[in-house]
Amino acid sequence: MSSLTGETPTLTVRADPARRLGEFEVLYRSHVAAVTAFFARRSRDPQVVADLTADTFVEAIRSFGTSPPVRGSESAWLFAIARRVYAKHCERTTHRQDAARRHSGRQILGEDATEQLTDRIDAERSGRDLLEALAGLSELDREAVELVDLAGLTPKEAAAALGVSPSTLRVRLFRARAKLRKESRTDD
Repeated sequence: MSSLTGETPTLTVRADPARRLGEFEVLYRSHVAAVTAFFARRSRDPQVVADLTADTFVEAIRSFGTSPPVRGSESAWLFAIARRVYAKHCERTTHRQDAARRHSGRQILGEDATEQLTDRIDAERSGRDLLEALAGLSELDREAVELVDLAGLTPKEAAAALGVSPSTLRVRLFRARAKLRKESRTDD
């Protein structure tokens, strides 16, 4: 009947979710490796890496329909979500409030998936070494170096992910790198 009246809101509504799903699929495929690497630098457990990566994209798809990232800010948007997911994970682990739920709710990874994540974790060994070297820096300085130097975000994207201005991030990045260079010279 709507075609007789010239109205087509139903068709627009049906097409929009499919388009959004397609956009999210492209976002997922282009960023899943970087998000997995982010967690592989923080955990040596393939199951934890897989769970945190999945949790990040579940959170992303939940907010994608109502508040998707601005074009060009997708990496910063996803890393901000990943940081929140990781913070929640650390809190849960520290307090052990949901240990039973996590254990019983885990889907056991197949041999191929475990092997792939083990390879990813091994590939991020140098990233973990860098994070250990950053231990003397403030949390924001560590995250700035990681997002720019390891994850490949631009300083502007990293600033957005960390919730600081780009100029603040550049200053922190400069100071953190200078401190790392100084420490590496004293180690030699």
